[in-house]
Amino acid sequence: MKLPQREFYTLHEVAARWGCALADISGWSTAGELDVITGIPPTFCGTTRVSGTVVICTMDIVPMFRRCGTGPKNAQLRRLRTEEAVDWLFVTEPPQGVEVSIADLLVRSKQVLKFEDTHDLLRRISGGTGSTSPYDWDSMTKAFLIRIHVRGIPTSKAEMIGDIQDWFVANSNGDDIPSERSIRRHVDDLWKMLSELKRDGNA
Repeated sequence: MKLPQREFYTLHEVAARWGCALADISGWSTAGELDVITGIPPTFCGTTRVSGTVVICTMDIVPMFRRCGTGPKNAQLRRLRTEEAVDWLFVTEPPQGVEVSIADLLVRSKQVLKFEDTHDLLRRISGGTGSTSPYDWDSMTKAFLIRIHVRGIPTSKAEMIGDIQDWFVANSNGDDIPSERSIRRHVDDLWKMLSELKRDGNA
């Protein structure tokens, strides 16, 4: 029986996987490209009780991400938000904040894989473990070959990309599909081959 995809990567695992520093991950989190999360015990933010998985602002604990490696391993978290929310909550109880450890800071696997696909990082990952794209490129390719058999080669690369986007929309939840840039990168070689076939009069 095959195990499901892992749910979380630690920041240290992500840094090793991408060949970057923790400071880089902190920066990308600040830019809104991924969420750094952790787990906390029941904590009060005013009258609101929060517990379990929460998102942190890495700039609030920036000393932990020093490139020189001299940063503390623990910090007091005084601001947080739930994964579903957009507004930050300020910790009021315990009054000193919630202690977090650098070893307990995580990124959801889905965000790691999507970031890799968006920024073409898969080729940098060695060993092949857990490097699967979040998008079903194999099924898309099979469907596109059937499309070519039935309707012929698209008249332009733009038409080809449009058809692929339509396939992903129809075969996903509609809000988690690859970007046009990502599709272009994946089909560039295929389009060159199809263009040569058209030019040679074989299609």
